[in-house]
Amino acid sequence: MSGNCTGTDSSFGAEEGETERSSSPTGPQSPVMDRNPSPPPDTVDGEEDEDLDAIGDTVYSKHWIFSTLTRLIHMVTENVEVDSEGQMQLPDDDEEDLCRVWDMAMDKDVAGFLQEFKATDILLGVIAKSRCPRLTEICVGILGNIACFPETCQTLTQNEDLGAVLLLLLGDTDPPTLLETSRLLLTCVSQKDVCSLWLQRINQQTSVRSNLCFIMCSSTNTDLLEKVGELVDKLFDLDEELMKTWITAQPSEEGADNQSCLDVASSLLEAAKQLRSESPNGLEVYLHALQLLTTIDEGVQAFASTDGPGKAVWDFVCDVVCEDLCQPNDLTVVLQEQKSILVQAFAVLQALYRCHDQWRSRSDASLTLIGTILRLLQYHSDGKNDDASKGYTKDEQLQTLAEITAEFLADICIQIPKETVADLVNKGYLTEKTCLTAADSLVPNFKTSFQRLQSMLSETDPQLADMVRKQFPV
Repeated sequence: MSGNCTGTDSSFGAEEGETERSSSPTGPQSPVMDRNPSPPPDTVDGEEDEDLDAIGDTVYSKHWIFSTLTRLIHMVTENVEVDSEGQMQLPDDDEEDLCRVWDMAMDKDVAGFLQEFKATDILLGVIAKSRCPRLTEICVGILGNIACFPETCQTLTQNEDLGAVLLLLLGDTDPPTLLETSRLLLTCVSQKDVCSLWLQRINQQTSVRSNLCFIMCSSTNTDLLEKVGELVDKLFDLDEELMKTWITAQPSEEGADNQSCLDVASSLLEAAKQLRSESPNGLEVYLHALQLLTTIDEGVQAFASTDGPGKAVWDFVCDVVCEDLCQPNDLTVVLQEQKSILVQAFAVLQALYRCHDQWRSRSDASLTLIGTILRLLQYHSDGKNDDASKGYTKDEQLQTLAEITAEFLADICIQIPKETVADLVNKGYLTEKTCLTAADSLVPNFKTSFQRLQSMLSETDPQLADMVRKQFPV
């Protein structure tokens, strides 16, 4: 599924006023349909009648929508009366017409008309009675497009029953329905006039956390994982108390029917693993959500715990950085294409490094990572000094990456053991060139870290240490 209009901010959610519309997918695989919605069939004759029947300035017919939704009500009601147990099959013609409504709801005038026509109540009633996953998906998708506009979103949000049903739908087993539900919720919490009410509902409905965790740690659907990640990241960014509650929640606090036994950090990690090779954007979102957890004491304590998820997250992100992104032969290309992921990855690694003393004393664990940091700083230094790379110095993300890696190196060097420095020299990570680059990065703001590195270097490679001392006589 794909939205036709997406806005993102630093927390990777939709920006205020820039919400995501979705077009109706077709067929069992639900491929992307990025197109303008088709007008419905002609329903009236005569130009004057058509003008009266048109919705706003569109060519869409009020009568056609009215008759389509009326037919939908009868269809669902009859199915419930005839067969209260079996799964309902949606006829092809009805599915096609409902998908037209879904597409049409991307238009502001149509969304407003649907709201005036009480379509929210109609669709809510259909969702409550539906025994057809495809029908439920379409109804939630229509609501998601209605919610894209501030005025209609505000009216939709006031429907308490709808709010409750949507949160319960996160426990559904149908991936397309879960995707549309997550998209709708993200749209709502991304609008400032209604987000507080949705946050209140989400805080009160304890199943939201466990259902989202279950999706993140068990789904293989890339689109669904991406959207759930955006939703969780947005919730964390908006509500620190919610983030604290979710990171400290114990399995015993969750419902008896809950199938997920993983904590929220481990669930985020499982989703990130699934998206590692499938979706750079999705991976970036999950890394940002993990980084947000490190900004609260409860998150730091969870990551620092001996049996907590910190070590697993550290190992995974190190692998992503060192094995996937920063191989020497394609570093220039990667930095241009994946710089935003690297910024998030190093932010996570630095935060984890600071909260776990055990990792600092393991000289073998960080050699490749330190070597990668040195290589990135070397690339940054070369970019600054190369007239042909003037664009580099104007790239804010690359500048941010250079700042994070310099600060991370300072954290590492503040108590770096002699054995680690010796290993870095022996394995070719610390050379004359990278030593000077490291010194240049540390001296302006991290003199203590530089002095520690220089001291350890003097004990392991005096010649290299003298060279650095001559260039940087601190």
